[in-house]
Amino acid sequence: MSSVVNWVEMVASSLGGSGLFVVAFLDSSFLSLPEINDILVVLMVTRNKALMTYYASMATLGSIAGCLVLHGVGRKGGEALVRKRFTGPRVERALALFHRFGVLAIIVPALLPPPMPFKLFVLISGVARVRVLSFVGAVAVGRGMRYFGEAALAVRYGDQTIAILRANGPQVALVLVVCTLVGVGVSVVLRRHRRWRSATGSASDV
Repeated sequence: MSSVVNWVEMVASSLGGSGLFVVAFLDSSFLSLPEINDILVVLMVTRNKALMTYYASMATLGSIAGCLVLHGVGRKGGEALVRKRFTGPRVERALALFHRFGVLAIIVPALLPPPMPFKLFVLISGVARVRVLSFVGAVAVGRGMRYFGEAALAVRYGDQTIAILRANGPQVALVLVVCTLVGVGVSVVLRRHRRWRSATGSASDV
């Protein structure tokens, strides 16, 4: 398996941004290539910091495209497919989280490193027939924060970022999750405030 991983890393590195896109697409759809895309983002940004935004964007877009494939599979296959692919209490917990938190149950797993079963949540979003635009937005936020965060660390620490992430992965992920939740909370409050002002403004005009 390690030889396959090394070969994938070598080919993707030679292709640059397009290689990142392909690896992210495969990892988010048909294959399981844990951490390879994260490592590639760090290594490519370390070699060419001026292309940080490009590399992080290609990794994010590739992941979105791959997740859309799984989302479509979930829509067609239904809950039976999810239970066939994933066994045990993980399915029940994922379903409960999804029904309780909606798209946040996509954003948060998208931020977290393996062994978080992100594909399970992607498939369940398809089963639940989450709107494509909402789904794409959730994946973009989660994966975008993850890859752009890693790219920013690579600009600062170079290839030492890999060791930092492996040693402090849960803490880094927790910070990103908290930032995401705060951002979502602020967005909800602002949206409700605008609706309230709109409603009170309309009432005063009567």
